[in-house]
Amino acid sequence: MIEDELLKIRFKQGSSNALARIYQKYADFLLTLAMALLNNTSSAEDILHDVFVKFAQSSGSFRIRGNLKSYLATCVVNRARDKIRTTKKNIQPMDETISITAKQSGPLENIICNERALIINTALDRLPYDQKEVVVLRLKAGMKFNDIAKTQGVSVNTVRGRYRYGIDKLRSILNGQV
Repeated sequence: MIEDELLKIRFKQGSSNALARIYQKYADFLLTLAMALLNNTSSAEDILHDVFVKFAQSSGSFRIRGNLKSYLATCVVNRARDKIRTTKKNIQPMDETISITAKQSGPLENIICNERALIINTALDRLPYDQKEVVVLRLKAGMKFNDIAKTQGVSVNTVRGRYRYGIDKLRSILNGQV
């Protein structure tokens, strides 16, 4: 937290090193978040880079009082929504699985982790987007229901309901597969 506050101050002052550190610190997390929402590697990478380009351009007018990680996650979510709106098509099947690092990095463990990631991402894809977004933001981004409600522009009770229904659907879809 303290590092983030220092990074925000240095970034506001125009430090390119602060921007580089923010990118280094949060790029993997934000890419994973975008992948979970879009299920398309190239689109997720595009969104990540768009978010950081806009973020870099905002250094002079940059003002956030809250959590930097949540702010960047919200930017990624908003870009993902825009991407979905503009394409007005169903999200294509995932072209690459999210790389999950196993504690033991043997080939068998990697295969199992990649297979599990594919199963989970396929199940997430079957949720309505509103539920998927809440589940991903809560579980992958660690955002609180209040923050998700602000991001989506709905009440906290609506977010809790979407989360509960999303988790229930995931349980029924997965039904012991993972």
